[in-house]
Amino acid sequence: SPGSLSLTPLCRGGAELLFDGIKKHQVTLPGQEEPWDIRSLLVWIKKNLLKERPELFIQGDSVRPGILVLVNDADWELLVSTLGGIPPLPASLAS
Repeated sequence: SPGSLSLTPLCRGGAELLFDGIKKHQVTLPGQEEPWDIRSLLVWIKKNLLKERPELFIQGDSVRPGILVLVNDADWELLVSTLGGIPPLPASLAS
């Protein structure tokens, strides 16, 4: 659909246990007025992919300490601190 974004979230290091043991997900995010960013993606993942124990994955409006979020092999928190805000998801995540 117009404005939708296809990407492939990966869960590793035990996090896949919170997602029915599935390590690789193929998802298409619906189009929306604001560009997708990591926080809105995490909310979507919590609502649509997370199967159990959300408290082990999400804390407040971010991931729990100890969960590393990588965007194209770069640490999401470093991207935020370098760019001064929450960057939109890069087009290179789209398949």
